[in-house]
Amino acid sequence: MFLDNRQVAMDSLLEALADSLDYFQDNVERLRPSIKDALKPYFEQRTADLKTLQSQSKTYLNLLPRDADVERDDYMWLWSRLKSFVGDDSQVLINELLEQERVLMQAISTAFTHDLPEQIDPTLERIWSDCRALIRELYQQQKKERGERLPRQRRAGRRRSQQQ
Repeated sequence: MFLDNRQVAMDSLLEALADSLDYFQDNVERLRPSIKDALKPYFEQRTADLKTLQSQSKTYLNLLPRDADVERDDYMWLWSRLKSFVGDDSQVLINELLEQERVLMQAISTAFTHDLPEQIDPTLERIWSDCRALIRELYQQQKKERGERLPRQRRAGRRRSQQQ
């Protein structure tokens, strides 16, 4: 069965939503507790939105759900772990989550360019809004992480200059 352009756009959006949830769930234990607590509500809402959008896609677009790309998930997890060996684990994860959000925003934008049933609009608009809020939260967490590390780096730099 071939998909029309609307179905392809929605399928891409559903895949991006599922990928972002999978990535978060696969890596949640690597996050500092404060970051995990800040991000968890966003991903709980995203889980509910994914289920709603899957149901709406089936009802209004005759789109059946498909399985996730397991090989891609494994690759993303492995690549993230490798990057963590040379960088701060939390920073690596925040950057990866930001990249997931970029992909998701692009998929939402593409979906908005197609003639989708009006019944789907409120869900898409909520996902868009929540995605923007999550991006703001990720940047805020990134600034906190950098801020926590900066004083130690500054002190170390002062000691070196005082010793010389």
